[in-house]
Amino acid sequence: MRYQETLYPEWGQNFTQERVLFETHTGHQDLVIFENARFGRVMALDGVIQTTERDEFVYHEMMVHVPMLSHPNPTRVLIIGGGDGGILREVLKHPSVETVTQVEIDQSVVDLCVQYFPNHSQGAFDDPRLSLVITDGAEFIENNQTAYDVIITDSTDPIGPGEVLFASPYYSGCARSLTDQGILVTQNGVPFMQGDEVTATYRRWAGVFATRRFYLTPVPTYAGGSMAMGFASKAKLDLPSISSLESRANSLTNLRYYTPEAHLGAFGLPKFIQALMSD
Repeated sequence: MRYQETLYPEWGQNFTQERVLFETHTGHQDLVIFENARFGRVMALDGVIQTTERDEFVYHEMMVHVPMLSHPNPTRVLIIGGGDGGILREVLKHPSVETVTQVEIDQSVVDLCVQYFPNHSQGAFDDPRLSLVITDGAEFIENNQTAYDVIITDSTDPIGPGEVLFASPYYSGCARSLTDQGILVTQNGVPFMQGDEVTATYRRWAGVFATRRFYLTPVPTYAGGSMAMGFASKAKLDLPSISSLESRANSLTNLRYYTPEAHLGAFGLPKFIQALMSD
């Protein structure tokens, strides 16, 4: 039996399903968890692969440690989405973190990932620094009164429940919710296939953020090339020095992808992606 991903109507990828572990409609989205011989356990939502046991560390480490180590002292962190727990796991590795608020629209995703993907969260949902809020991320941002040092938007693609997390009001709300030196990181798809996401985000950030950048991370199961992650701040931020990254990264445990060299190199964009960043 095979699972055919449906993200692109004209092209895609499929996975053999050695065993379907769980399948349901959660009330928000169609969810399936199955086993694959190469990638281990795999989760898909609404026909799109979200995470696998084999390569989750690439996405989660780069989504977290790039903004966390770019900020001088991140104490208060907001995660929008990220119900599998991988982002939370990596955020909590930073000794400066005092509180983490995680906003997830679907409690079922959290519960099922704790059960079927325990190595993603590794007990992070039990950490006393965490406040887990089950609600719509855009609504949370609209009503938020707290200032955060880092906001990480670990959303699905801009279809279904994730669509509002790519809109201008959401980004303006994130800007209001950041400290003066705060950093927002977002997932912006695979530019070779979803270049319009990079362009739309770059333009929506104009007039809201002084720093508008993207960096690249090659996640094998996100087919079509390296994934773009958006990096924004109200402050004009330079890239940190490799010596400062080396010093601070030494305190992080069990890293499998992130290095200071990978951090700085990820911001070196090829011309076709630079061309997508236009006002």
